[in-house]
Amino acid sequence: MSLNEKKSVCDPYSQVFISSKDYNSRNLYKKRREAMLRELDSFCVIAGMPMEPGGEEAFVQTWNKMIQEPAFLYLTGINQAGCYLLLDPRDGAEILFVPEKDPFKEFWNGKRLGYVEGDRDVQKVTGFKDVRPLDELWDTVVERARKKPNPGFAYAFYFEKWPDDHNDQFRKEMKKALASEGLKGFKLKSAASLHWKLRLPLEKERISDACVAQNITDQAFRAVLGQMSSLKNERQLGLLLDYEMQKRSDGDLAFPTIVAGGANACCLHYVKKDEPLQDGDLVLLDFGIRYNSLHSDLSRTLPVNGKFNPLQKMLYEIVLDAQTEYQKSVRPGVSLKEIGNIPWDFIMDALDERLVKGAKGKFKLLYDRRPHGVSHFIGEQIHEGEPGTRSLEVVLEPGMLISCEPGLYGEFWANIGGKKFHEKIGIRIEDDLLITEKGFRNLSENIPKTVKDLESLIK
Repeated sequence: MSLNEKKSVCDPYSQVFISSKDYNSRNLYKKRREAMLRELDSFCVIAGMPMEPGGEEAFVQTWNKMIQEPAFLYLTGINQAGCYLLLDPRDGAEILFVPEKDPFKEFWNGKRLGYVEGDRDVQKVTGFKDVRPLDELWDTVVERARKKPNPGFAYAFYFEKWPDDHNDQFRKEMKKALASEGLKGFKLKSAASLHWKLRLPLEKERISDACVAQNITDQAFRAVLGQMSSLKNERQLGLLLDYEMQKRSDGDLAFPTIVAGGANACCLHYVKKDEPLQDGDLVLLDFGIRYNSLHSDLSRTLPVNGKFNPLQKMLYEIVLDAQTEYQKSVRPGVSLKEIGNIPWDFIMDALDERLVKGAKGKFKLLYDRRPHGVSHFIGEQIHEGEPGTRSLEVVLEPGMLISCEPGLYGEFWANIGGKKFHEKIGIRIEDDLLITEKGFRNLSENIPKTVKDLESLIK
């Protein structure tokens, strides 16, 4: 079957099965499952989201966009509730469990993958050879458990230090199903660490997707800079930036865009986006787009009127220099935790040298030295990695994609050129770095961020 034929099969399921026009997505998901099978020494069950977002709440009556469990999405490409994956290295089994086909639900909500006896539509779309109805899941699990030495063990995907999410609920259901069939001594292990080992380094296809996402973000940002003079408030700026990104992409935003003018930028996850843009203020943008299954994650801080005042320029360039200083240590063989304090120490020293001593100024930060992490992994999730720890102790290796986002938030006073300046301000500058054999490649290097470039493009 040609790639064009595959695209025609997948088209009606474009938001249910995530496929690319640039490469064979079914083969990519298959390679990932095969790699996972090589890591396993017993069978493993991975649960997709059990229901649509909000479906557990009686009062939610409106449609919400489906957000799949990233581990399940990574291995299957399926963005649909109520699906499960079983992998077994003993016989190489890759079994997909899906709900039965429901034409009435499709009448309301569009095409869904569903089991119909004798119909191979799901196989054609997803590339799975073994597709079974959902009501066979527990019988299959018990059957495979009985084939293990007693007491045996299997894997489920869950986080040992993150109880009560849907993955942990599935672990409990699996234990209960096994115990009800006389397998009370059967053990469950978490497959999460095995999964992260495979998922954090990006394949060539995902690296290509990440580069496309960066190019889209660059074009959108430049388009917005040229229209800054016509934008009156945070909402107009956010809507324009979202439009410019989404019209160039096949996907959605990587996350809700942050647009924080003036002192609003002192709130790290500011979501209001409903206040005027004031002449003389800076505005902080945190934005990105998804392309196929990868994302861009950028932050830029720019002058509303196209000109940094002297204090704004000093503080902005301290953050920009902190980013450069941090990047000197980014390379394979180190962990994000190991190098995480470098930019914050640099910023404190630079404030003392440039602001306090150089401009007879002072400052009051909204935190104690370190406001947030300077890096996180980027992959299936915009904040990739183990929940809680964000995988900060994982040693970097080629193919991993990380953010680089130092920031500065607080109140600042200075005397520059015989004038007094005062700012309550938030500044963040964020690029995305792809780890290479010898260091890194800054995928965001072409997206404007110097004072000179920003002022020139806004004017």
